[in-house]
Amino acid sequence: MSQLTAMPPPDASGASSAPTEQPRVAPELFRAAVDSLNRTRVRDEVRVEPMRPPQRLAPWSYAVSADIRDANGDEVATGRLVLLHDPDGEPAWGGVLRLVAYASADVDPDMARDPLLPNVGWSWLIDSLAERGAEHTASGGTVTQTTSTRFGDLAGPGTTTTLELRGSWTPRTGDLEPHLRAFADLLANAVGLPPEGVTALTRGR
Repeated sequence: MSQLTAMPPPDASGASSAPTEQPRVAPELFRAAVDSLNRTRVRDEVRVEPMRPPQRLAPWSYAVSADIRDANGDEVATGRLVLLHDPDGEPAWGGVLRLVAYASADVDPDMARDPLLPNVGWSWLIDSLAERGAEHTASGGTVTQTTSTRFGDLAGPGTTTTLELRGSWTPRTGDLEPHLRAFADLLANAVGLPPEGVTALTRGR
């Protein structure tokens, strides 16, 4: 199983300060939320690592990246999950915590032909949150489907379809473990991995 490692200060707290200023002490709720992300274990195929969070979206922020690679080491799905915290609350959030997600994955050609693919992509997120018991409110986002065709000497498949999801939601508690696990499930679903703990069978010749 993969496990997050703690981000060294000051990034672990999400705070940024000038060299002459005293470091700010992160609110307890924010620290607990970050700790819950750091201790989350996800399926082996998904690699999760801390990354530098955005600095101007909220007074406190933390972020992780996630990716899935194929047998050749090529990245087939990537994403990031950002935690925002405003102790004063944000009316649009309906709370003091907010999770912002971005995911991008190359989808199977058969799946790419489905005219309802964007709807399916959004359902992967919402269903994964529900299945993991990640209670939340005020969810919203967009799903974009892009088809690219290569010409000339460019290596790779002639045509690829990429699905991009941008979404955000307000967790009801500071325990974000089910939310990160749901996000990992979203990436796994996008690239067609079997359910966690299930081994895909290949038909012999």
